[in-house]
Amino acid sequence: MGSSLTATCTVSPERGLHANTMYWTLNGKRLPSSTYDLLSPNCLSVTLHHLNGSQQQSGDNLVCHSGDGHVLAGSCLYVGMPPEKPVNLTCWSRNTKDLSCKWTPGGRGETFIKTKYTLKYKLRWYGRERECEDYSTGQRYTCYIPRDLALFTPYEIWVEASNQLGTATSDVITLDILDVVTTDPPDNVHVSRVGELEDQLTVRWGSPPALKDFLFQAKYQIRYRLEDSTEWKVVDDVGNQTSCRLAGLRAGTVYFVQVRCNPVGIYGSRKAGIWSDWSHPSAASTPHSERLQSGSCEPKPGEQNSTLRRELKQFFGWVRKHAYGCSGMSIKLYDQWRVWLQKSHKTRNQDKRTARHVQLT
Repeated sequence: MGSSLTATCTVSPERGLHANTMYWTLNGKRLPSSTYDLLSPNCLSVTLHHLNGSQQQSGDNLVCHSGDGHVLAGSCLYVGMPPEKPVNLTCWSRNTKDLSCKWTPGGRGETFIKTKYTLKYKLRWYGRERECEDYSTGQRYTCYIPRDLALFTPYEIWVEASNQLGTATSDVITLDILDVVTTDPPDNVHVSRVGELEDQLTVRWGSPPALKDFLFQAKYQIRYRLEDSTEWKVVDDVGNQTSCRLAGLRAGTVYFVQVRCNPVGIYGSRKAGIWSDWSHPSAASTPHSERLQSGSCEPKPGEQNSTLRRELKQFFGWVRKHAYGCSGMSIKLYDQWRVWLQKSHKTRNQDKRTARHVQLT
């Protein structure tokens, strides 16, 4: 690209053609006569300056014609750049059974001519060099190795790029399959209410079934959003448990919830795995708030503090009646009190409506 090229078309005198009647085309488009040079009665040249990249990977067609349009000669031009070193080579294994790798072309990426990328790999200390063969994953610059992979030994993996102008090789990465494992998303994700608590939901899920026989410690993440929102909130500190309670939610609201898994320490690996895809969304709604239904206004900050002090006083009074010792001070006990408190609100609201009905009567 950017260089100049001169092509020459010479015809036999026996053809009875004169060079000043001939002309040139590039990809079917006639080139201006200002680019021609009449070298002899039988020879016409054309010079192309500052060549752009080929418009098609099969090459650009430069053709010499007689005055009546017949093709006399031609050439296929490949105008482009040699490939640059591929970068960002990363690989992952789905449940230790296979290996997928992807990379990014170096530089600007576009060479303007057909460039072949080949993923190569071999065991680090022994074994022959092998080539990945399945590039039909639907994504560019990706290759899939479906089988015959060894565990507990590192691989060296790299990518070679080549075209008619040169070759380039990526940096070699070294990895153990067990260090790059990702799983299927957690299955059987269920979201349910926590009794009548209006601001909480419980999420439960199953461990990835393909890893049930493996020795590993899973990490999980949860994300959830409102039904009418696209913004997800992520819960990071789930650990390896397969249930979690979401708190501080809006009453009477539908939430969508997803879970994903990171397999840590498979067969003693010291590296974290790779996060799985998110599970399919599961949905549940929080109970409606009795206080919101009664038509009460949002309290002012001073009223909120007063309400908090009053509810704390109620809570500790209730604890003295229902709990014995420090062991009774648990989140379960607090939940029981919340249910009791909401029922008392409901009872008071019903009493008020009954009294108002009696007065009207």
